[in-house]
Amino acid sequence: MSAFMTVAAVFLAQSAPGITSEGVYEQREAAFEELTTGANGNAIAQLEAALERTPGDPALLINLGTAYSREGRFDEAREAFRSAMEAEDRYRVQLADGSWEDSRRVARMALDSLDRTAFASR
Repeated sequence: MSAFMTVAAVFLAQSAPGITSEGVYEQREAAFEELTTGANGNAIAQLEAALERTPGDPALLINLGTAYSREGRFDEAREAFRSAMEAEDRYRVQLADGSWEDSRRVARMALDSLDRTAFASR
């Protein structure tokens, strides 16, 4: 599980400004601080509440999947990553390392990482 936690940290979408599908910069609270400090339960609560206000937000779903996986809730993590990949909204998000990436690609990488790690731990 710790191998996934290390890999997943790369996929965290920061609360820094992101580019929406319309080309407009927006800043979203995506529980980045909670995730970077390991407060996964708090992150899950924040992200689930935020998704009630903005359902289908890919950055929120990616971070929720990361938090779920860290808590061993792998089925829920997979569902969150899949939902981010299939979200109607699609935009670039800033990752923990400062790079920018398409939200669907990030969700796909996170799901692949989760599946590889789950397979390797069997």
